[in-house]
Parts: sequence; structure tokens; C-alpha cells
Amino acid sequence: MAEFALDLNEDQKAVRDWIHGFAADVMRPAAAEWDEREETPWPIIQEAAKIGIYSLDFYAQQFFDPTGLGIPMAMEELFWGDAGIALSIVGTGLAAVGVLANGTEEQIGTWIPQMYGDAGDVKVAAFCSSEPDAGSDVSAIRTRAVYDEAKDEWVLNGTKTWATNGGIANVHVVVAVVDPDLGSRGHASFIVPPGTPGLSQGQKFLKHGIRASHTAEVVLEDVRVPGSCLLGGKEKLDERLARVREGRRKQGGNAAMATFEASRPAVGAQAVGIARAAYEVALDYAKTRVQFGRPIIDNQGVAFQLADMRTRVDAARLLVWRASWMAATKQPFTAAEGSMSKLFAGETAREVTAQAMQILGGNGFTREYPVERMHRDAAIYTIFEGTSEIQRLVIARSISGVPIR
Repeated sequence: MAEFALDLNEDQKAVRDWIHGFAADVMRPAAAEWDEREETPWPIIQEAAKIGIYSLDFYAQQFFDPTGLGIPMAMEELFWGDAGIALSIVGTGLAAVGVLANGTEEQIGTWIPQMYGDAGDVKVAAFCSSEPDAGSDVSAIRTRAVYDEAKDEWVLNGTKTWATNGGIANVHVVVAVVDPDLGSRGHASFIVPPGTPGLSQGQKFLKHGIRASHTAEVVLEDVRVPGSCLLGGKEKLDERLARVREGRRKQGGNAAMATFEASRPAVGAQAVGIARAAYEVALDYAKTRVQFGRPIIDNQGVAFQLADMRTRVDAARLLVWRASWMAATKQPFTAAEGSMSKLFAGETAREVTAQAMQILGGNGFTREYPVERMHRDAAIYTIFEGTSEIQRLVIARSISGVPIR
């Protein structure tokens, strides 16, 4: 078991500084442009691929860091650069985690490389869980997957929504119902290979923030995928469904929640990066902005705000690091520590970016300064991958043992 430490080792610091340089030199200068364009920043993703940041090898190295700090460290630096561009770079990771959490070794080796492509031909992937009537309530998912035994194929029908990279992805990972009588425990995840007939992009969403990240509906009309595209395989699925039907397991997760639970601390780290960026802009501004003959940081009203902002950023990072270390060292989340990290970091990002706008005053409300964009980007972190209310529900159930509703 890796010992818990509050300081990065030399290798981790070198990786952090490398990512920070990319975020500062490549992402930040392009942030405003791609936010205005509301398009996937393919040239930036390609630059990330050329130097190895957008690659399976890079994320595998960070994912298997025995301290658990590789992924949150990378996420914080990228999202410090710009949240919209960063989400375009890391959005494929959610689909990859879906395969890692539920797939066989053969499926992992086959499909995850196709999610990234290579530096000369970059690809992206999409994880498709939410539906128009099923967001936080994954038990309400209606997309169906029916097995055609004669052809050893699964037939998928339904509509997914809020899918990062939905419709433009090379590989889609789709959560569908295989047994509607079993509720959320009757779900399974499927790979939809590139070019599969019947999959199309629906509405592309025009968003308040993270606008450089593509978000859209994915429509599935009689989409046929080989039996080998069922993550985990049919034998494992049949065994799991049989156990549930026989009542031998009263509680259990599902394909979507397994992916979300594995990714929550990483999402918290993204929020930490946004909050830290806004705090730094506000601190620099307060030191140089002169009013009434002195820098505004000389006023307690401003200085105390900055003190609170820095405290919250550091506290959020510590919660993220604790949850990440616990996950890497197989410590049980007895008090929903993963949800704690995402909850606190998400709300920190929203509050710190709002305080940064306040410190900048009228300038903070304009697009000449980045805190306006950071505030818009931060808003999603109390909503996606489990709203703040859902995180509190998970935490409350964990600490009380009561099925609170």
C-alpha cells in the first residue's frame, strides 16, 4: 500500500510542470476563441496528442500511479488552463473508465486504443448514460438492448442526452436496459463501434459554459452490435442477472454508477483547477488595482475574501486527494468520500469564481478578463456527474445507513 503523503514526488512534480506548461502556453491563449466558437478544438487536441498528453499511455500511467494522485494532479493543471478545452481533451476518459470498470481484458485492449487514435489522426469517445427522462435517476433509463440469439447480436434502441462527444465520437459506450423488471440492476454497457448503422447525433446543445466541449444527444435506431460488444460478456451478465432475480443480492450497483463512482474524485479535481485559476487572477488583480490611492488588497473586505478563497481551494484539493488515494489503495468509501470530494470541490468552484468576479468588479463581468468564463464553466460542477443534491443524498445514506429519499 502506498503511504499517504501531502507532497508530490519528483516524478509527479515533473509531470505536473509539463502539463502546466502546456496549459499556460497552448490552452490559455486559445481559450476565449474556442469558447466563442463553441466547437471542439481539434487543433488543440492534436497538439496534446503530439506531445503525449492526449494518449492512452499517458492516462494509463496516471491511472496506475500507486498514490492515486496522478489523475487529480493532471486534471487540476489542465482545467487551470481552460475548462472547455480541457474537457474536450479528457472527455474520452469517461468512456475509457466505463470500459475499464466493466469490460474484459480483451475488450479493454481492443477498444480503448480506438478511442484515442494517434497523433496523426486523433479520435474521441463518448459515454452515453443520461436520457431526456433519466438524469440523476439512472433507474429511469429506457434505452433497450435486446439479444438476437440467432445472430449473436444486441439490438439497441433509445435516445441518450448530455453526451460529451456524442455523435462525433469514434467509439460510443452506451448504457442500456437488458431486463426492465430489475430496475437499475437490469442495466448493461455496450460498445458501439465506429460507423455502426443506426447511431446518429441528435440535438447539439448550446451551453452556458464549457462551450468548447461538444455535448449532444445520441439517437439509437435498431443499432446492431456484435455479442462481443457487451462489456464483460454475456456469461457474466447472465450470472449477475440470475443472482439478482434469485434475491441473493439485496443491494448492488449498475453499469452507469460504476463508471460515475470511479470518476467523481477526478471531476472534483477539475473543479479545483477552475477555482484555483480564478483565485490566482483575483489575487493578481487585487495587488495591482489601485482605488483611493492604494491597492484594493489593502482593504480587509478584499483580503479576507481572498483568504477564504484560498482556504476553500486547498480544502477541496485535500478532499480530492484523500478520495483518490483511498480508491488507489482499495480503501472503502465508508462515508462516501468520493462524493464528498466532488460535492465540496464543485461548490467551491462555483463560489470562488463568483468571488473572483466580485473582486474584479465591472471588469470581472466582461470577456476581457477570464473570470467571467471561469464562472460560467464552474456552474456545471454542481450539476453533472451527480448534482450537489445527489452527492448529499449519497453521503447521507452512507453515514446514516438509512435509505434516505
